[in-house]
Amino acid sequence: MKNKKKPDPNTIHPIAGYDQEIYVKPTISNPNIIVGDFTYMADKEFESHVTHLYEWNNDKLIIGKFCQIASGVEFIMNGANHQMNAVSTFPFYTLEGWNMNAPSIEDLPLKGDTIIGNDVWIGQNATILPGVHIGDGAIIGANSVVGSDVEAYTIVAGNPARLIRKRFDDELTSLLLKYKWWDQSIEDIQELIPIITNHDLEFVKEFLKDKLK
Repeated sequence: MKNKKKPDPNTIHPIAGYDQEIYVKPTISNPNIIVGDFTYMADKEFESHVTHLYEWNNDKLIIGKFCQIASGVEFIMNGANHQMNAVSTFPFYTLEGWNMNAPSIEDLPLKGDTIIGNDVWIGQNATILPGVHIGDGAIIGANSVVGSDVEAYTIVAGNPARLIRKRFDDELTSLLLKYKWWDQSIEDIQELIPIITNHDLEFVKEFLKDKLK
């Protein structure tokens, strides 16, 4: 049976009568958090899961479209980092009564923006550390701690998260990255659902080749 109601990326609760899952984008108030359409989290809200995001560090959390973020996922931003090129890592400058000026930006181990691609599945209670880049279509195992970049269409898990395997062969991965189904119109994605949810990967591969001609 076809659903007559068109998907709306600005709906906060995409499951009627259920408030434990939200589309993230329409809930965001912090301008340094940028989230694509239809990315959801299995929680009532999102921003409390982004910690140490301080405007003076100029870092951003950027998440693509159609990502699936499980409950308990945490994004730790650069503000959590302490000075590491001195004898003590204690942040005296942040606490009342201590005679220390804030260290220069060059003395802090800032890692830049945290960037999550499109159609990324992040498992329950995973932690994403500052400056990590996670490629399109990646899967992050539950309870993982991700401290380094994750390639597109790979599965990683563990603490620290390590490569478990590639999801697909190089040819299919390349086709998916060229086609970018998540950038198609809602109407086109509706038509693509039988393709992108099909377990016959050779069939999917031939479809994408034809589309990319």
